[in-house]
Amino acid sequence: MRNAFFATSALALGASASMLFAMPAAAQSVSLDTRVDRIEKELRAVQRKVFPAGTPVEPEITRPATTTPPPGTPSSAPIADLTARVGALESQLASITGQVEENSYKLKQLEEAFNKYKAEQTSVAAPAAPPAARSTVSAPAAGTRPAAPAAEASDTRKAAVAAIERPETGDAAGDAYTYGFRLWDAKFYPEAQAQLKATVDKYSDTSVASRAQNLLGRAYLDDGKPALASVALYENYQKRPRGDRAPDSLAYLGEALIQLKKPADACKVYAELEQVYGATLSAGLRGMMEKGRTKAKCS
Repeated sequence: MRNAFFATSALALGASASMLFAMPAAAQSVSLDTRVDRIEKELRAVQRKVFPAGTPVEPEITRPATTTPPPGTPSSAPIADLTARVGALESQLASITGQVEENSYKLKQLEEAFNKYKAEQTSVAAPAAPPAARSTVSAPAAGTRPAAPAAEASDTRKAAVAAIERPETGDAAGDAYTYGFRLWDAKFYPEAQAQLKATVDKYSDTSVASRAQNLLGRAYLDDGKPALASVALYENYQKRPRGDRAPDSLAYLGEALIQLKKPADACKVYAELEQVYGATLSAGLRGMMEKGRTKAKCS
């Protein structure tokens, strides 16, 4: 855009200069004046496109008051005036272009920082590859019966999970969340995670989604998975900043980042929590935030 408009300005000025000796003084002034007016309109169009809410610095480029010179007066004064206006236009256009480039650079930095953070969380959350199986397996000695504690424990857990009552109030979204909450409250974290994730996926457009995804993050955190917790909690705040549990998600996100040994990031999260929800924070969340700031040694 910058090159295009500078090219237009240069073309206009070049064409005007080449006609100085071929046209009368009055015609030269009119021709330059028309071209400068067009450049000004194009500049304002650029400003409206780049700054739809209004330019940060409104250019003070106005037509100076001039008097009509008497016949026979040299045309150097109006030509000099138009040249000054073109110089002001070029300066303002350069300023706008510089601001656009600076904003683009800052946006690129933010995107790179977030992508790096997301990649780090994904790598931490990825499960370790299982060790290679041995090529030979020893068979049990004749007459012995292999123990099956894992199978027995699995059956016991299944029975305990089955004993958790599924609510049936007629509110499908609310019942799905409540069942996930009951699983989490009973410390069946993997089962709670599966139930809450399914609830978020199915009822993402309801008010239940904020509560379900926040509790999903807490279930990961309680299960010793702070990386997965940080992703779930951050997404809940990002997608539903006005949801019921958005401030809770920021508070627990700070805790997850502390467990991931990222105190500086935790401090940024607490600062965001204070700035966005400070006046409405409950006593419990404020106490959690202050304890987190102390652990992270926030300034």
